[in-house]
Amino acid sequence: MKYVRHPLIAPGSLEERSYQISIALKALDGNTMVVLPTGLGKTAVALLTAASRLHNRGGKILMLAPTKPLVEQHHRFFGTYLLDPGTADGAGSGCAMFTGETNVEERTRLWRETRVICATPQVVKNDCIAGRYDLADVSLLIVDECHRAVGNYSYVFLGRHYMETATAPLVLAMTASPGSNRERVDEVCEHLAIAAVESRTEDDADVRPYIHEREIQYMSVELPAALVHARDTLLALMDARLKKLSAVGYQVPPAEKLSMKALNALNASIQRRIQQRDASGYMAASVYAEIMKLRHAVSLAESQGSTALRHYLEKISSEAGSAAATKASKRLVQDIRFQQVLHAALGWEEELHPKLNLARNLVRIQLASFPESRIIIFATFRDTVQVLVDHLNAGGIECRRFVGQASRDAEKGLTQKKQLETLQQFREGAFKVLIATSVGEEGLDVPSTDMVIFYEAVPSEIRSIQRKGRTGRHGSGRIVVLVTAGTSDEAFSYVSISREKAMQSGIKSMAGAPKAPPAPQAPEGQTSIDRFVAAGPRIAADDRETSSRVVERLHAIGATLEIRRLAQGDYAVGDRILIERKTTRDFMDTLVERDLLGQIRRLADAAPRPVLIIEGADLYGQRNIHPNAVRGALAAIAVDMGVTLLYTASAEETAEMIFVLARRAEGGRTEGSAHPKKLYRSEQEQIEYILSAYPAIGPRHARLLLAHFGSLHAVITAEKEALQGVPGIGEKTARTIWELSRRTWG
Repeated sequence: MKYVRHPLIAPGSLEERSYQISIALKALDGNTMVVLPTGLGKTAVALLTAASRLHNRGGKILMLAPTKPLVEQHHRFFGTYLLDPGTADGAGSGCAMFTGETNVEERTRLWRETRVICATPQVVKNDCIAGRYDLADVSLLIVDECHRAVGNYSYVFLGRHYMETATAPLVLAMTASPGSNRERVDEVCEHLAIAAVESRTEDDADVRPYIHEREIQYMSVELPAALVHARDTLLALMDARLKKLSAVGYQVPPAEKLSMKALNALNASIQRRIQQRDASGYMAASVYAEIMKLRHAVSLAESQGSTALRHYLEKISSEAGSAAATKASKRLVQDIRFQQVLHAALGWEEELHPKLNLARNLVRIQLASFPESRIIIFATFRDTVQVLVDHLNAGGIECRRFVGQASRDAEKGLTQKKQLETLQQFREGAFKVLIATSVGEEGLDVPSTDMVIFYEAVPSEIRSIQRKGRTGRHGSGRIVVLVTAGTSDEAFSYVSISREKAMQSGIKSMAGAPKAPPAPQAPEGQTSIDRFVAAGPRIAADDRETSSRVVERLHAIGATLEIRRLAQGDYAVGDRILIERKTTRDFMDTLVERDLLGQIRRLADAAPRPVLIIEGADLYGQRNIHPNAVRGALAAIAVDMGVTLLYTASAEETAEMIFVLARRAEGGRTEGSAHPKKLYRSEQEQIEYILSAYPAIGPRHARLLLAHFGSLHAVITAEKEALQGVPGIGEKTARTIWELSRRTWG
């Protein structure tokens, strides 16, 4: 075997493959998206490109990956194979790893001292926004799983920020599956300033010698009679609700042909009516919610099985009995046909769907034939994952679940530390079967995975390719897709195959695309005008707001941002202005389902100048609530709590409003008085006003206290027992007056 020889790559560590070298050489010419099937060495291409860039250009290498397991995998790879420039003895690469668990001081220090950084994008975005370091010296930005660079994902901000700030920018974006939608791929290319696409498929001549055989098999099963009956009853419930919408003028397909595309069109039509203040829109929105619940139940019955369906029906029934129940849940549970399905489901003691036993038998046969096999079973829903784990363990097959970090209902997620431990144990053979949700689809570093089982077909070509890529990486592999005949499983399998073909065709057509014009750079030695621009106003942003476009816009327009956890509010300006930001939808949801007024009251108590920004359009049309109830809440916030209400149309406008507030605060124009109306008709009223400023002392109690003690001085110097002697003044109020009057300021 021939190995790559390069002064910055550990000798005898990287197999020489012509297609990887060819792709890396082209990547050095300009910003490039690399599309390679899983197992063909995208990380090796990144290593070759990084080594060449460090050797010829210097600077730093920043490699981004969406999850901690992936970051840890890249850190291990680069730390092992990439040598420090000028280090002759191969003593390591000076490679650092940044995740949310790395504290701020450590990240700042490592950024200064290290040449290669592997990180999650959110961490780097937060650090750049907070001004902890910049990307000026980064000579290569590597973006793994680059198909995520759409919408408001952190890759989008970092791609733009890097091209604007780096002295000599170069982007290497990598994915196994960018998607079949050309517009989405173009969006990724735009956000990362991609100038060319380099791709290989398993059929290319320079790749074929490294391809291991993968057998793909679709195994069809029949839906049991009990689940057929449940599914048909649920479809009848859906059909009744679709007819209800049809009766008020909505165009709807029959229940059995209800696609997600048709549902999205229906929802758009409903929202248009709501915006027009059409009363039928509110009714339709509630019925639409019922349809979505029923459609999910049908999907569970067809593809997941009786246990997942029973749990979901029980959840709907439980929600309907809660204080925060929606009208949709209540109506659904009151329907006699729903009750019949629920009653039948409660009597199912064992899993009815044949997929469960089939999956166990497939695993058993594989392990009997090849005892050292590693097997992954993918399932979309956590309920199904747990059912599979229990069923296989009960059958004597040791397995573990692999799910995301979030905890849902009574089920706990896996911490990133636990995820890494589970992968390491799987890699070492502590157990042979891993049962995973979609969190296991991207970038699992699991060698010798000999079999992958899809518990259900998935319509996404990206997810399908990623699942399949978990096998056949280091040897031949087998892929089995379980399909329930005559259900959405069949449709999804056809859709996925079609989209995979469309993706390959689209990527080939993009190869060799004309290069985008290079980003403008200041002439060498010329100081950027940014050096002469005064720093913007200081604004503290809650760390939970960093995924919003508001923070990005504040950074773009020059605000000096501090990212930290705020006890109240989303943004703080100095110690006087505290800002809560709510979209119109969030405002209405919090008003209906949570304690909006309590939240705003705590905001008002926390700062002298509380501000509530309501962002977006059509506040009154977001939920089916009488407008006067909303007006009452707004009046209470503005008048009773003294909170300033501001309205903006978008996240960008919200950012600009916060920026203006911060500018005014820095100019000293918001100090004002804590007591706006200070001129009174008499000295007596002024004395009453001063005393009524104490917590829990209103004008009436102020007059009672003054009548009893005779002067403001006498009230303030009175002992607690004497204060309690005044009618209406309890122990708590007396203690407050006594303590505040004697407390040292500052």
